[in-house]
Amino acid sequence: MSHAHDNSNMRRVTIALVLTGTFMIVEVVGGILSGSLALLADAGHMLTDTMALALAAVAFRVSKRPGDQKLTYGYQRFQILAAFVNGLSLLFIVGWILYEAVSRFLSPQDVLGKTMLIVAAAGLVVNIIAFTVLHRGDRENLNIRGAALHVAGDLLGSVAAIVAAVVIIFTGWMAIDPILSVAVAILILKSAWTLVKRSAHVLLEGAPEWLNVAAMQENIVSQIPEVGSVHHVHIWGLTPQELMMTMHVRVNCELENPTTLIRQIKALMKDDYGIGHSTIELETDDCADH
Repeated sequence: MSHAHDNSNMRRVTIALVLTGTFMIVEVVGGILSGSLALLADAGHMLTDTMALALAAVAFRVSKRPGDQKLTYGYQRFQILAAFVNGLSLLFIVGWILYEAVSRFLSPQDVLGKTMLIVAAAGLVVNIIAFTVLHRGDRENLNIRGAALHVAGDLLGSVAAIVAAVVIIFTGWMAIDPILSVAVAILILKSAWTLVKRSAHVLLEGAPEWLNVAAMQENIVSQIPEVGSVHHVHIWGLTPQELMMTMHVRVNCELENPTTLIRQIKALMKDDYGIGHSTIELETDDCADH
């Protein structure tokens, strides 16, 4: 990934962070003044958003550091860790919203609809700006995706609060508030689960989902005549974009220059599969690991 790309991502996350953090304070005040738990719940959601965006911003800064003796692979995984923590925090918020909704459904409270409407509408505008800024960033970056999901959840929260405020103003039906917050919680749940699953896959050294390892092994054997067989293949990613691989290659003839063969295999890995970092062990006899 280019530095320009990372700088653009970093800038986008910072803009979203400032917008969300500032508006969260407005929403807390509005929630207290109007007595609307929907606004306070949305503010609670925005608080975790602000934390999530701050985490994402720190992750971009940290992941640029070069590797050192303690972390020889460098710090890029920090982004994935941030995405994982973001996903877990979203799941926690969903639980909190559902709990609040049930308790309010059992004992509805009065809400000042007009104040709620003004604050919710302002929140929608802020969230649309923040979401647009993030959505134009790098779609494949899990960190940016995590940040955008938080803001998208907020956007839905603001829409729900606007609808609830309008219903309360015109009908006085207070139960609409918890009902809509449950709908938002279910939407957040789906995206949070996807984020946790994808980042956990990377943290567990999973191979990329799109890669068929068996087909890749066959491809190497068929394309390079000197290769008899391939085994002990391990493929993982520091991030979904930064793929790494190790493998043992059984050679079926005498080689004048083994390095030439290694170069050929590395070139095939890079061109066909985008794997930029491969470590290849050549074997002319039995496997040393057996």
